[in-house]
Amino acid sequence: MNEQQQILYMQVRILRMASERFGISLKEAALLFKKFEVLSYIRVGWGIFHTEGDEAVFIDVKQFLKNKGADI
Repeated sequence: MNEQQQILYMQVRILRMASERFGISLKEAALLFKKFEVLSYIRVGWGIFHTEGDEAVFIDVKQFLKNKGADI
């Protein structure tokens, strides 16, 4: 799997985690991620994120959303 595929795979895993943890549908999670540019954030942070587990990345994304003003 090349780097772009790995980034996409991580974005999807974190999106699914957000859906489950926030108790929202995948569509709602996708809209939330789009509104706050989370997929771009994961892509930019890939250099660090790929060395961490999904839980650590999710915690970082959750904090990112809170800092951006998301009501989660």
